[in-house]
Amino acid sequence: MPKYSITVEYIGTNYSGSQVQPDEVTIQSELNKALSTLNKSIKKTIFSGRTDAGVHSKGQVVHFVSEEPIVASRFLNSINGILPKDISVSKIEQVDDSFHAQLSAKYRRYQYKIVNRRCRSVWDSHSLLIREPLDLNRMNLALSYLIGEHDFTSFKSMKTANPAKDCIVYKAECTKQGDVITFEIVANRFLYNMVRTIVGTLLMIEKDKLEPEAMKLILDAKDRTKAGPTISPDGLTLVEVGYEDYSNTDSVE
Repeated sequence: MPKYSITVEYIGTNYSGSQVQPDEVTIQSELNKALSTLNKSIKKTIFSGRTDAGVHSKGQVVHFVSEEPIVASRFLNSINGILPKDISVSKIEQVDDSFHAQLSAKYRRYQYKIVNRRCRSVWDSHSLLIREPLDLNRMNLALSYLIGEHDFTSFKSMKTANPAKDCIVYKAECTKQGDVITFEIVANRFLYNMVRTIVGTLLMIEKDKLEPEAMKLILDAKDRTKAGPTISPDGLTLVEVGYEDYSNTDSVE
């Protein structure tokens, strides 16, 4: 039977995360409902990874098996006509039987949007407003300590039973355009709440006027209580899931 990969975009505000949960509306539950309406032979969807409640996506990858071939153009028009307006499928392609949306992935790329100005705007949706001035140079110096393979226990939610703690971070950087700061991080994997806690720690270092080296001390402590808060998910977007070795290019969008 042919296997397909689709790229799914969504605004996560109204959903309890990406993966199916009992008695909750999730991205996967809505996607499964739409797929089964189009093709009863699609029994299971596999996501590249989970995103928390309120987190968005431009590049979530999902695979499934169909008993019959799918015509890409017809499928995209049909599925997007069924899905809620805050979920869409941007791409479909047939993949090799060995492809696995989660296990075949080499890296994930996330971005967090921060608006750095005194006054809020109605156009600031899906971003975090920080009124106090932020120093981009200090922030990037702090982030530089996260590059490489480390134990990220300090940035992992204590509520998860998953024992994983080690990640390889390929990129962690802030850029600024106007009054919008985009934090981008690329890693082979992410722990539960890891990105939001890193951003919360970065903002804590700025707010408390700590030295950028504080990030390294917090990382080395392997203690969640040493890090900053887990901030709002609304500024966070899964931008890309990569299936080739990561190459660091100017990828901020």
